[in-house]
Amino acid sequence: MLVARSADRTGMLYGLARGVTEVLAPAPVAGGLLVLVAWHSSANAADALRWAALAVLFAAIVPMGYILAGLRQRRITDRHVGVRHERPRPLLVGVLSVMVGVGLLAVSGAPRELIALEAAMAIGLGSSLLVTLAWKISIHVAVVTGAVVILVLVFGPAALVFLPAVVLVAWARIALLDHSPAQTLAGAALGAAVAAIVFSLLRA
Repeated sequence: MLVARSADRTGMLYGLARGVTEVLAPAPVAGGLLVLVAWHSSANAADALRWAALAVLFAAIVPMGYILAGLRQRRITDRHVGVRHERPRPLLVGVLSVMVGVGLLAVSGAPRELIALEAAMAIGLGSSLLVTLAWKISIHVAVVTGAVVILVLVFGPAALVFLPAVVLVAWARIALLDHSPAQTLAGAALGAAVAAIVFSLLRA
């Protein structure tokens, strides 16, 4: 596996790894997935936009807003929260925010499939929080792996075309020296398990 040297922050591999980390970060991946599932499960475009906006607000925008505020206040070192001891509070805020989103979607009559997805995200974040208390798991890989599993469950085997994204994100996180191979594998296992079990149970 090609790895960008930590000292070479101007090389092509480093730039590619950084770009992958930004584009396939948890917030945009989660937001895009919610929009797709809202579109798939809603009766019309107006409903899809309404449910997607509500889901994305609490699953992506609010948690990311907290991280950006932490950056400005110097409580967080970087927007990907690479320092493990800085992760519990943003993850807890994320869990609480997503749970609020689940509740609002449920009482507003959102599609069951979208509620199941948001609930799976809350459980995934909660699981990551518990692991993070002792070890630095790759949340990037967990989220993108979970997203691929959800896409396959919702849209069928054709969505397996997105599977290489998991490998690409894992490579990027290792290349930037933000995670070890074991941490990316653990993230993939956690993301796949939560998506396959929780989403499948809750959407039934």
